[in-house]
Amino acid sequence: MLSRRQFIKRLLGVAAALTGGGALLMQALKGKESGGPMAAETQTQPAGPAAASVPQPAEKDNRLLLSFFLLSDVHISDGISTMTDKLHSALKDITKFESPVDTIIFGGDVTDMARETDYKLLRKILDGYKLPPIYGNMGNHDYYDIWINKKGEWSTETKPNGKTDAMARERFMKFFGYKDKPYKDVWVGDVHLILLSQEAYAEEKPEVGEGAWYSDEQLKWFEEVMKAHEDGRPAFVFIHQPLPAPDTDGRTHQMIRAKEFRAILKPYRNVFVLSGHTHRNFATESHYNTQNTFHWFNNASVGKTRSSNNPDVAQGMYVQVYANEVVVRGREFSDRSWIESAKYTVPLI
Repeated sequence: MLSRRQFIKRLLGVAAALTGGGALLMQALKGKESGGPMAAETQTQPAGPAAASVPQPAEKDNRLLLSFFLLSDVHISDGISTMTDKLHSALKDITKFESPVDTIIFGGDVTDMARETDYKLLRKILDGYKLPPIYGNMGNHDYYDIWINKKGEWSTETKPNGKTDAMARERFMKFFGYKDKPYKDVWVGDVHLILLSQEAYAEEKPEVGEGAWYSDEQLKWFEEVMKAHEDGRPAFVFIHQPLPAPDTDGRTHQMIRAKEFRAILKPYRNVFVLSGHTHRNFATESHYNTQNTFHWFNNASVGKTRSSNNPDVAQGMYVQVYANEVVVRGREFSDRSWIESAKYTVPLI
């Protein structure tokens, strides 16, 4: 009869003869024979540089690229203190803000009547604060001076009361420092801000009503500046009037050439369209529309947010652009609080 030691030796010889991989089996059996720690030997990670080379999961890129406030529908009006007080609330909040604010965008209806005195009042207000760079686009109210007669009264019968839409555009461009056109794009770091502006109103094009009309020239310009986003870098497009339903063009109180606008944006990812005009309340209404190829957010109003029980309500939109996502939040300026129901996080793809 074979002893236990003789049996193991014979088995090792058979394994070595049958397969080139018999060495592993022989090592295992020898370990078993000697009572060595086989399991520990086969599971131990290599030491030194070999261990250090094991791939580790990459950290999530969470750099903050840009943060800004969108202040829509401020409606500053010389002689009416309500909107002035609400803008002061917003600017006090922004200048004492707990997070960075790299720029401020005025999203249309900057003034209520587009008078020279309205812009002078706005300049006086802004000069009282230390603020980051400011940009803006035009809304329908920024053409309203044509309704005001020589006595300073609202007069539809005598419209345009010796005024022109061109005068309104010039006044707006002078205030914001725009040279030739009321629309503009600017790169802040690696983030592109594109501001479209309504180019005509009831004096030049009575048929547009309160709608936003963009010229062929502006849409061609828009198409060209969007080409910088073939690589997927985020683009933020500011409009005033909202879009109509998908696959339709708009009418009064909407973007009129909406089909062309949507077609220009269709090839691109990570596009955010931010509008105003509707004065909707962050606390009670939805502000994120997902029916398009882009992300569309509709802002509240600083000067005239809809509210049934609080006349002091003044709201705006705070946007943080990270390397991997965009965070949009509704802000209540009257008490410097976040509107918790209005927080949206959109991953970049």
